[in-house]
Amino acid sequence: MTDTVRLSRSDLTAAEVLAVARRGARVELDPDAREHVAAVRAHIDALAAGETPVYGVSTGFGALADTSIPPSMRHALQRSLIRSHAAGAGPEVEREVVRALMLLRARTLASGRTGVRPVVIETMLALLNAGITPIVHEYGSLGCSGDLAPLSHCAIVLMGEGRARDRDGAERPVPELLAEAGIVPVLLEEKEGLALINGTDGMLGMLLMALADLDELVRTADLATALTVQGLRGRDGVFRPELHAPLRPHPGQAASAANVLALLEGSPIIADVAAEGSRVQDAYSLRCAPQVAGAVRDTITHARTVAERELASAIDNPVVLEDGTVTSNGNFHGAPVAYVLDFLAIASADLASIAERRTDRMLDKSRSHGLPPFLADDPGVDSGFMIAQYTQAALVSEMKRLAVPASVDSIPSSAMQEDHVSMGWHAARKLRTSVENLRRVLAIELLTAARAVDLRAPLQPSAACAAVIGVLREDVEGPGPDRFLAPDIAAAEEGLRDGSLLAAAEEVVGPLA
Repeated sequence: MTDTVRLSRSDLTAAEVLAVARRGARVELDPDAREHVAAVRAHIDALAAGETPVYGVSTGFGALADTSIPPSMRHALQRSLIRSHAAGAGPEVEREVVRALMLLRARTLASGRTGVRPVVIETMLALLNAGITPIVHEYGSLGCSGDLAPLSHCAIVLMGEGRARDRDGAERPVPELLAEAGIVPVLLEEKEGLALINGTDGMLGMLLMALADLDELVRTADLATALTVQGLRGRDGVFRPELHAPLRPHPGQAASAANVLALLEGSPIIADVAAEGSRVQDAYSLRCAPQVAGAVRDTITHARTVAERELASAIDNPVVLEDGTVTSNGNFHGAPVAYVLDFLAIASADLASIAERRTDRMLDKSRSHGLPPFLADDPGVDSGFMIAQYTQAALVSEMKRLAVPASVDSIPSSAMQEDHVSMGWHAARKLRTSVENLRRVLAIELLTAARAVDLRAPLQPSAACAAVIGVLREDVEGPGPDRFLAPDIAAAEEGLRDGSLLAAAEEVVGPLA
């Protein structure tokens, strides 16, 4: 675990963002970055003292960009900007999202391309280190000019206003929180209000966290596939490497097939199926699992490329160039990030969809090759896992709805000055829900497949899958009469969230691709 992240002029890594957002790592401003930021600020001070209007420095914002603001009113201008833009509504977003949002904004401020004073960055980092989390709402961002409302809800806390929670999650008055942490509220100077809110930081932070979660879940999907193949007395021939990279060279497909084959290695169930030789091929949901999970992997790879480029970006408007010129631009538009957020929601929904089909097959006595209906102990008296599949179906249906792209929508704002927006924040919010639902869908498949495998006794699964079932059985009983099923589903979901089920498999076969 990274204990301290140093914010310099160079790029942050995704791992560092996750360390701060999810694990509470401290953040320090590199002295060289501080010196550079201070030098750039001198250009802004010179422009502010000049006669030529400069957007964001000596003018209003958005549709009011042509309105010149006298020096005596510029503190009020920055303060009013933040207050008016902190106009979010709806439920609070998660603490980890707010922390990522703040860190990524501080990263851009530390680049020296925004023209803020060092004290602005240092105050934001002090909030992070003190565990003070501004309250940010679900709705308010159009993803252009960046995540304005969410970032404003963070910026207003720097001013000693707004709403925030302490390290323990309790909401307390902001002045009290700042005083307790020894943080002095910031009086914003020219351009600083705009620099604090004009970025794609919220959608980028949520993208980075989704990528980390999907990295685990796509490996979990391979594990679930291997368990289900054994539960359904499937065949392992379709996962042989000569059927993948040489014939269809998609990297993700080859990786997925290799994972499933490794997880099936040495399975007595598979050996018994081969000896029986009664079926030529399995259903698509088994046979095509590497093609689907592989395509998800390749989508993740593309999305990660976009995320890394965005992590290397300095998003602000106006921006300070290397020669000190301050000029307007459109880099705050969230389209690049929004597109891949939507793409990942599509991929997640399809991965969940094929998992649900595999689960349903195990519950149908006409397709399960000898398993009892719904895996019930006493069919008729017991319903078995019948309604667990209903829950899967409900989750998948929701994910299909969430797969409808947000980035194809645009509602003009700011008196038609901002006449095309990305809706990237909305794409990120729905992806977070989709990722959580995917974990639940895979948890139900694993739970079902483990029961199906147990019912194949005395035949045993592969060593890797036996290890997974062993860990699962520490919290979830094996086959028997119907019982309260929701806690079992929750336990399986937690085993995916904490990584214990995947780790059990990898202890046997090594790290999965």
